[in-house]
Amino acid sequence: MSTADDDPLLEPKAGWKQNPEAVRMDIIKVATAEFALNGLSGARVNEIAAKTKTSKRMIYYYFGDKDGLYQQVLIEAYREVREGEHKLDLEHVEPVAALRNLVEFTFDHHRRNPDFIRLVMIENIHHGEYLKHAALIKSLNQPVIERLERIYKRGLEQQLFRDGITALALHWHISALSFFNVSNQTTFSISFGKSLFTKTGQNTLKQQVVDMVLRFVLKPELIQQLGN
Repeated sequence: MSTADDDPLLEPKAGWKQNPEAVRMDIIKVATAEFALNGLSGARVNEIAAKTKTSKRMIYYYFGDKDGLYQQVLIEAYREVREGEHKLDLEHVEPVAALRNLVEFTFDHHRRNPDFIRLVMIENIHHGEYLKHAALIKSLNQPVIERLERIYKRGLEQQLFRDGITALALHWHISALSFFNVSNQTTFSISFGKSLFTKTGQNTLKQQVVDMVLRFVLKPELIQQLGN
């Protein structure tokens, strides 16, 4: 019967002690791809360990168990998109440009990070059980609503945006349009062809998504200025 001492998958690989945070993030990177591809039930810690710079024992040391690793993968996936939003200059540009920049970022981020979309879909299959117990998730996600509130407030003050829209609903619309573009790409392509998923097709869709969001928010008399 093998033990932790004679199982090579449980032994730390050379050099892991030199940069534990780099090892931790290497595990997260590999695990993200594995969970996105195979789901929570299909992913295997042995397979993740074999593809990392560390060992199965160290994965358990850092994350406790597979569920703990999966939960941390979700947190890091949300952290990445929120950090990307934070880097945008949304406070020092006029409201329409700020909203445009945020929509463009969201569309591009989701398109370039299909694993994030798959992870969100998988977590919805699990009824959000792992996000519910992730203490950081609300504090990670709340800033995007607060930024939208500030953009919307400035737009109202400058008499650019119409009344009656909440930042939460606005975030829903932006997310929905950007999310579907990735989540349903395979079935949509099979049904209708791949023309919308070429480089030209994606650029056109992104501009249309931006226009739809802005038309939703702008006062009716200002909409005709969008193309100018």
